[in-house]
Amino acid sequence: MSSPSAASLGKSWVAAQRIAMPASLRKLVRLLLGLAIAAVIWEGSVQLFGIRPYYLPRLSTILMAIAATPRAYVDGFLRTLAETLIGFASGGAFGVLMGVVFFRIRALREMVFPIFVVSQTIPVIAFGALVVLWFGNTLLAKAIIAFYLTFFPVTVNTLLGLETVDPKQVALMHSFGASNRQLLLRLQLPTALPQIFVALRLAASLSLVGAIVGEWFGDTTGLGVLLLQAMFTENVVAIWAALLAAALLGTGFYAVVAAVERRLVFWSAEQ
Repeated sequence: MSSPSAASLGKSWVAAQRIAMPASLRKLVRLLLGLAIAAVIWEGSVQLFGIRPYYLPRLSTILMAIAATPRAYVDGFLRTLAETLIGFASGGAFGVLMGVVFFRIRALREMVFPIFVVSQTIPVIAFGALVVLWFGNTLLAKAIIAFYLTFFPVTVNTLLGLETVDPKQVALMHSFGASNRQLLLRLQLPTALPQIFVALRLAASLSLVGAIVGEWFGDTTGLGVLLLQAMFTENVVAIWAALLAAALLGTGFYAVVAAVERRLVFWSAEQ
């Protein structure tokens, strides 16, 4: 009787490792490994190719700059996170609500939806200036700017998702005596969820952009403030540090939205 080959033993070991390690932990390990490889490439490329710090500082230099004043970056991160979350949550909820209303009331859609379209042609800088004039340099003002960039794509995708519902399924539920509310909660919204989450993943990034742009009009705390201060002083390392913190916030926020999508829209992953 022949002994198992090294290849078969290797495959068995990999299979055993996959069984022993949960899928979520495997994804985390792969993510951390990818970040570590990217960090090594960044650090090594700057030294190997002699890239001037004015264009791209070493990653270790940027991390040391953050470690030198951690309170400023922690406070800025938390402030921008709060603005982003408020704008994202309110914009997402309003977008879904308006998508449902436009789907149910076509006359209202024809009257109001063009106004929504026109509102999105206003540059965010101009809109942000008005909001800050109205509400001052407050957290609410920054959240409103994040809301402004969030609600429209969610509205559009909610409407598109609701319109994909099969009329035969609607007729079948009506034949069983389903009310409009039951129809919405049990058929229409679940059908529209994949489209809605496409917009929510986009809105996760847009709301962060809105919060940071809002901070440029004047504030004392936030990643946008740190970025603006670094630009005025031409501190390239501080610019990269603020960008790195913003990238961390944006990536983490996007990952949370994607994780919620996988949990709620599980049937989409199975197709």
